[in-house]
Amino acid sequence: MATQLSLRYGCNPHQKSARAYLRDGRALPLEALNGSPGYVNLLDALNSWPLVRELRQATGLPAAASFKHVSPAGAAVAVPLNESLAAAYFVADMELSPLAVAYARARGADRLASFGDWIALSDTVDVPTARLIAREVSDGVIAPDYEPEALRLLQGKKDGAYPVLRMDPDYEPPATESRDVFGVTLEQESNRFVPDDAFLANVVSASKSLPETARRDLLVATVAVKYTQSNSVCLALDGQVIGSGAGQQSRVHCVRLAASKADHWYLRQHPRVLGMRFKKTVRRAERINAIDLFLQEEATPAELRVWESHFTTVPEPLSAADKRAWLDRLSGVALSSDAFFPFRDSIDRASRSGVTYVVQAGGSTRDDLVIQAADEYGMVLVLSGVRLFHH
Repeated sequence: MATQLSLRYGCNPHQKSARAYLRDGRALPLEALNGSPGYVNLLDALNSWPLVRELRQATGLPAAASFKHVSPAGAAVAVPLNESLAAAYFVADMELSPLAVAYARARGADRLASFGDWIALSDTVDVPTARLIAREVSDGVIAPDYEPEALRLLQGKKDGAYPVLRMDPDYEPPATESRDVFGVTLEQESNRFVPDDAFLANVVSASKSLPETARRDLLVATVAVKYTQSNSVCLALDGQVIGSGAGQQSRVHCVRLAASKADHWYLRQHPRVLGMRFKKTVRRAERINAIDLFLQEEATPAELRVWESHFTTVPEPLSAADKRAWLDRLSGVALSSDAFFPFRDSIDRASRSGVTYVVQAGGSTRDDLVIQAADEYGMVLVLSGVRLFHH
């Protein structure tokens, strides 16, 4: 592998000079098999790769992440899809390997946000996964290796310019890491924490039951939140993130954002959404946008005119009561927070989006009130003692 990788430009096109290298002059742990990644691509690649590697380590399952602007839009492990999810993710017509299922789940968490994503995969990319990637709009992929036919398929994207990175799976970063901000170098110990069963040992709520599926989902949410720009909260179900609240300045806003995305994810499985009949000329990305508009509270007359033109038969809108009745069926959701909850308001909001299991650092002067709120909703609450800020 080369000692440096020239990048197209920095964060923005006017930042012309950009490259990636190791300070000690050693060879890079990654190589470009196709295309030329940019600076932001590398930031996404080098944050998403450890996420999927740690998901693989924590759960033993193939893992995938869909990254946008240095936070996961979705992350998942290979839990089989049911018919409704396969339809909602537009993959019901595809043959999917376990790795492809993981990416379908990661991409399906928030399909609007995942448009033009960076993809990370924990295992060697096989042909079913490459076929799925080939038909989606994305900016590149990182994985430990690629089957020859899978690589050929990916090399055909973007008229041959699609960035394909191979990562050394045995590479370990140094014990300390540094970054330059406004000419000042900051240095810290690398964050090597990976959650395991001990992370979930301190159950403080009245309800103590943590089935294996809940443990898996709490681990998925926690590994995802570790690589999500703080403040952050992630909600997970069935081995995948279903809502992520990133980069908010207050804890409750993290929960509101993550929970609203989880609500949207679940509403996309409503029979009225799955039963939509689009005109054959309407592309998949336009269908995703139309579904999003359908689920909004309000739309302008201009938006509605465009929206209605997509369908053979215009679907009947979902009322607020329709939405609430459907969302009341959502349960068993796992929530992980990158720091403690200072007030019970986050628990109150989470309860409306099916959250049953919560892990957070604890240490607030109001932990007792947060525990009380969890008990009122019958939630299982774990205080981990571990904060996971990521900046």
